[in-house]
Amino acid sequence: MKDLSNENVIHVNKNGVEYLQFRKLLQYKDNISHCFTLKDLSFGDNSNFYNIKDNVLEDYNKITNELQLDIKNIVRPFQTHTNFVKNVTNEKGIFIDELKNIDGLLTDRKDEILSLTFADCTPIYLYDKKKNVIGNIHSGWKGTLNKIGKLAVKQMIRDYGCNPQDIICCIGPTIRKCHFEVDEDVKDMFYEAFNNINIISLGKIKDGKQKYYIDTVLANINMMRELGLKNENIIDSKICTVCNCDKIHSYRVDKNFAGRNTALITIK
Repeated sequence: MKDLSNENVIHVNKNGVEYLQFRKLLQYKDNISHCFTLKDLSFGDNSNFYNIKDNVLEDYNKITNELQLDIKNIVRPFQTHTNFVKNVTNEKGIFIDELKNIDGLLTDRKDEILSLTFADCTPIYLYDKKKNVIGNIHSGWKGTLNKIGKLAVKQMIRDYGCNPQDIICCIGPTIRKCHFEVDEDVKDMFYEAFNNINIISLGKIKDGKQKYYIDTVLANINMMRELGLKNENIIDSKICTVCNCDKIHSYRVDKNFAGRNTALITIK
């Protein structure tokens, strides 16, 4: 079996269910539970969810049972690559009206299982270990451009009284610089948004067009540093979804046939 474990994450395979967990967040396993699912499970995208609803619910059952959680507490928004972050109070369900066009969830309430789905986009887990506040953020390249991770942390500070020095940020498996190849237009947008040449690398010329590689992970890490998070509290999974597409759903590899991974986090 291919093992994706490294110094920051562990690859768990129990009862036929595979998922990743961050070593840092496991230090607080008495307070929170979390995971990032792998390719043996799939959670459907916005367009095909209702066609495969039974399969998705079966996979939610598998992962929630494995983590000893109640599937009735799943909170899943209708993600549309926005930078809108919602504070969850008592919303529960999948694609409910209150969760339309939402790509980030925050809560300080127990038994709200924040669930977002991914197939190359960047999962960002947030946890304030003192205030016991959690966040789950879907930061695709558009979300990263629009700085959803930064907005989420600012919202934690404003609405929950969090101190950036107490916030842990864990960045899950995502398409990495090695495979996030873009054209001039997207490169220019990232340069304008971040004014940081370090996140942009020159690629090859293909069909007469200059290509570039963007490091969206570094862009998110830089945002967290600017907000005052400690370096030791910014944890990168160091896993590329494209390089590991045999184990992780990847839209860039499988296009419209791609399944979806889910990132879950909840307060116990």
